[in-house]
Amino acid sequence: MVSFYLARLAVVASAFLAFARVNSAPTNVTAFEGLGQQARDILARATPAAPHWVAYGDKFVSGVTGPPPVSSVKGFNVFILSFLLVEGAWDKGAFEWTSLSTSDRATIKAQYAAAGIKLMVSAFGSSDVPTSSGVDPIAMATTMANWVVQYGLDGIDVDYEDFGAFNAGDGKAEAWLISFTTQLRTILPQGQYIITHAPVAPWFSPNKWGGGGYLRVHQSVGNLIDWYNVQYYNQGTSEYTTCANLLTTSSSTWPGSAVFQIGASGVPLSKIVIGKPAGTGDGNSGFMDASTLGTCVAQAKNQGWTGGAMVWQWPDAATSWIQTVRASSWPV
Repeated sequence: MVSFYLARLAVVASAFLAFARVNSAPTNVTAFEGLGQQARDILARATPAAPHWVAYGDKFVSGVTGPPPVSSVKGFNVFILSFLLVEGAWDKGAFEWTSLSTSDRATIKAQYAAAGIKLMVSAFGSSDVPTSSGVDPIAMATTMANWVVQYGLDGIDVDYEDFGAFNAGDGKAEAWLISFTTQLRTILPQGQYIITHAPVAPWFSPNKWGGGGYLRVHQSVGNLIDWYNVQYYNQGTSEYTTCANLLTTSSSTWPGSAVFQIGASGVPLSKIVIGKPAGTGDGNSGFMDASTLGTCVAQAKNQGWTGGAMVWQWPDAATSWIQTVRASSWPV
């Protein structure tokens, strides 16, 4: 995913350190009555069951600072701010979240919780190549996990796009991801915080990657990852553009990377979320209009899949987009 890269100003960075920790705001859910605030916070952050309907946001929109109004993302149950970078919360979504006042963050978080929408942050994106740059995975995971806790979010998405490290085939990319994910979970306990990954679909192709690819990552730490926001786009003009090559039989270029093929490789179908660009301007290839994607989602559901759909990005995809995608499967 391509990020909107903000200027990295050290003077602004020092100001961020002054923000106090923000706890998740309480929600008006009857089931929470009689519980203490800490218990309420944990339940409010708890990982939702599949299907997962996920939207990322990284565009400047006039009049909107931070997450969009809840009314414009109705039908989604996860919204992800982009991006938390190696050097800090410099990219649009993460930066704006820190720029809001404590009370504004609490109000927004309460609105999202009341609507059943988890609010997360995504790490890295296309701006960072942490393995190639020699970033320590344990230290980086510690910093980012503590940021999630400090700013009261529901979890973190790992949008690792260090293609150079992955393509090297020496296993360093996979090892980095495994260490990073393991450390995230030591600070963000399962059931209390969400951890997702957003790999490109070809990284699940068996016997394609010298280091084992994302199948190795899944085999090692898949139990620590709540689901995968799989990027079924930007992988070639004819890749993943029909229900057949998206769901059941991918091309010979990226063999074994369609949804049910990844499932056959050992990844639970409930963890495979189909990611698509909202429009042709949001990705280089792999675009499907919402109606066609909705047809594929319905077909997959009829075959036992429950993962859900992800889109890059709001506001190009908003309530009407997700309503169309879900219309024939899990209607809003």
